[in-house]
Amino acid sequence: MNKKKCREIFHRFQTHNPHPTTELKYTSSFELLIAVILSAQATDVSVNKATAILFKKANTPEKIVALGIEGLKNYIKTIGLYNAKAKNIIKTCEILVKQHHSQVPNQREALEALPGVGRKTANVVLNTAFGEPTMAVDTHIFRVANRTGLAPGKNVIEVENNLLKNVPTEFLQDAHHWLILHGRYTCIARKPKCTSCIIADLCEFKEKNLL
Repeated sequence: MNKKKCREIFHRFQTHNPHPTTELKYTSSFELLIAVILSAQATDVSVNKATAILFKKANTPEKIVALGIEGLKNYIKTIGLYNAKAKNIIKTCEILVKQHHSQVPNQREALEALPGVGRKTANVVLNTAFGEPTMAVDTHIFRVANRTGLAPGKNVIEVENNLLKNVPTEFLQDAHHWLILHGRYTCIARKPKCTSCIIADLCEFKEKNLL
């Protein structure tokens, strides 16, 4: 995809939604971190329902550690993989207390050293909590990047690198959110809603289908 077309795509996203953000509900970088860990292979809706109750009881590393693994499970048992997530979250909170003065670190290496935090989760936290122009490639972004022709790639790292290279600098801060929302509500997996898509005339998906 050429630069002019790419720029126009993000210009339209910006015009349509000037201030995009995550649909996870949080009030601190710590709450965001926990919510993103919980969101792996789970919907934001299910995570928000659980954290609405959890964060009223425990919204600091110390308070979650005090719950213990079994106590934490009671709050997140409606979320997929809750057993593994509970163990990882307790370990992560213990590390935050002991090594980071109970603060969420803003360095990738430190974030990825936390149990349950991979590259995607680290990118979400760096982008949403700390304003870094990172690109957290989930299934939605992977699909949109490949389907539209914005940043084709065989794996998430390729797509991430190609997006960072192709997306104009002024749009990088918000691009992650625009692409997720577009993939979640318009460019859906099985039957993309091309007739109501604001970038349909710029997308290369139709062009490929016409060949």
